[in-house]
Amino acid sequence: MTLQNIADQNDYVCFRIGEQDYCIDIEVVREIRGWTPATVLPHAPDHVTGVINLRGSVVAVVDLAARLAIGKTCPTPRHVVIIVALENQIVGLLADVVSDIMGIDEAAMQPVPDIAAEGAGAFITKVIALDDGRMLRKLDLAAVLPGKDQEAA
Repeated sequence: MTLQNIADQNDYVCFRIGEQDYCIDIEVVREIRGWTPATVLPHAPDHVTGVINLRGSVVAVVDLAARLAIGKTCPTPRHVVIIVALENQIVGLLADVVSDIMGIDEAAMQPVPDIAAEGAGAFITKVIALDDGRMLRKLDLAAVLPGKDQEAA
C-alpha cells in the first residue's frame, strides 16, 4: 500500500477477528475497552453477546465473528470491545484485538470481487492489500448493525 498524499487519506481503526484483519472509520469509534462480562439477553440474535454498562448506559455487544459467520467467540480478558456510534445507535463490537490505527489512501481501496459478495462479503465494502501481504477488509457498519426497523422484520 503506497501512502501518497495525506490529504487523500482517512484514518481507520484496524482489528483482528480470528486470522482476519478488518477496519472501520475512526470517526465512528468512541472508545476501545477491555472485555468485561456481558449480561445475556433472552431471545437476542446469536451474534449479540449481551449488554454491558457503559457509564450508566446499556450497550449491546455484537460478536463480530458470529455476525460475519466465522464462528462464535468465547470472550476472554484479552478480547476488546470497540464502542461505535452509528447514527443514534451506540454498540460494542467484540474483536480479538485492535492492531493499529492507520491512515489509508482511498486509492488503495479496491472493490470486493463479485464472486465474494455473498455471505460475510455482504458486510465488506472494500479490500486493501497491505505491503506485508495481508488483506484488510473495510466493514460496512450499517450492514453489520441493522436498524431497529430491520430487526423487527
